[in-house]
Amino acid sequence: MEHVGYRNYRTYMQVVDRCLKKDGIAFVHTIGGNESVTATDTFSNTYIFPNGMIPSIAQLGRAMENLFVIEDWQNIGPNYDKTLMAWHANFEASWPSLQARYSERFYRMWRYYLLISAGGFRSRFQQLWQIVLTRQGSSQPDCRVS
Repeated sequence: MEHVGYRNYRTYMQVVDRCLKKDGIAFVHTIGGNESVTATDTFSNTYIFPNGMIPSIAQLGRAMENLFVIEDWQNIGPNYDKTLMAWHANFEASWPSLQARYSERFYRMWRYYLLISAGGFRSRFQQLWQIVLTRQGSSQPDCRVS
């Protein structure tokens, strides 16, 4: 969803609805934010994810309205800090073998991005959501984990 853009959230959900089997279950995995925004920070937009945007609960809720029933919404964001820090450690450990192919500028920007992202999750400013959806009117799904 971070690459869809707020103007396209509803269209995205309509495509999910159109592609879902009659009693299918949809799964959405996205980084989420605590407030609704319509732009991203200049650094990320310029160097990392052009036109990327982190959706809020309100924005996704409006996009899903009258299409889906939310069966489950989990936030696994607190664990994503650890993932990003592991990526950072791997990046640092691999840098000696990569630096012939990439610039010092790339190194600094990617390192900054990994660490600022980890900070966003650590501070709970960003979340990582896993959302399970069914169509309105579909039979109750069996979402038990076996």
